[in-house]
Amino acid sequence: MKVKAGGTEMAATPFLQAQALHAWYGSSHVLHGIDLHIQRGETLGLLGRNGMGKSTLIRTLLGHVAHREGRIHIDGRDRSQARPHEVARAGVAYVPEGRGVFPNLTVRENLVMAARPGPSGEKGGQNEWTLQRVLQTFPRLGERLNNLGSQLSGGEQQMLSIGRALMTHPTLIILDEATEGLAPLIVAEIWRVIGEIRTSGIATLIVDRDYRKVLAQADRALVLQKGQVVLQGSAATLRDDPQLAACLGV
Repeated sequence: MKVKAGGTEMAATPFLQAQALHAWYGSSHVLHGIDLHIQRGETLGLLGRNGMGKSTLIRTLLGHVAHREGRIHIDGRDRSQARPHEVARAGVAYVPEGRGVFPNLTVRENLVMAARPGPSGEKGGQNEWTLQRVLQTFPRLGERLNNLGSQLSGGEQQMLSIGRALMTHPTLIILDEATEGLAPLIVAEIWRVIGEIRTSGIATLIVDRDYRKVLAQADRALVLQKGQVVLQGSAATLRDDPQLAACLGV
């Protein structure tokens, strides 16, 4: 059986599924039994005020948090104890809040060094993100192809970070505060690209302070409060839920 999301068909078995996730930083218990799943091609919004566990949840899914409990399955395989590079090879790309570009590499080098086929090894079609397609998506990067990462503006670095993630041909891309601190015109450009990623069939997990934009793009959303899921459902349902504003402090 298949269901629809983001205009694409998805298999009934989630690409990523987490069950009863707990995570600690030292003695601080941050996540308290979180369940979530993301289907192939689905966009999931992750909402919550600062300090409620969103970044810790992402880092736990990616294998960056050592002290964790619970089960994480990616593409049908148990990845509960997987290290970050193993999660990446399973088809999960990450665009961190800090962008993480290589300052001493050119734009071209930052992009090409990440290029690889997707987990299936397939090429061609709407999911093939070549250097040419990335430069068509972000024309600014084409104009700065030989500039070092350190010579780019914050918005250009964010574009480079997203383009680099796409060139890994992910099945799922995680965007952590992709529009934070950027000028309005750049923010609009980033949201346009997020929409293009969605329609191309790549699953997406979005964290962003602009919850309205998140809900406009997402199929479903989760709201975290003190490391627990307090609201979840379709984006359309949550938009009209009177509890949402209280949970987000808006």
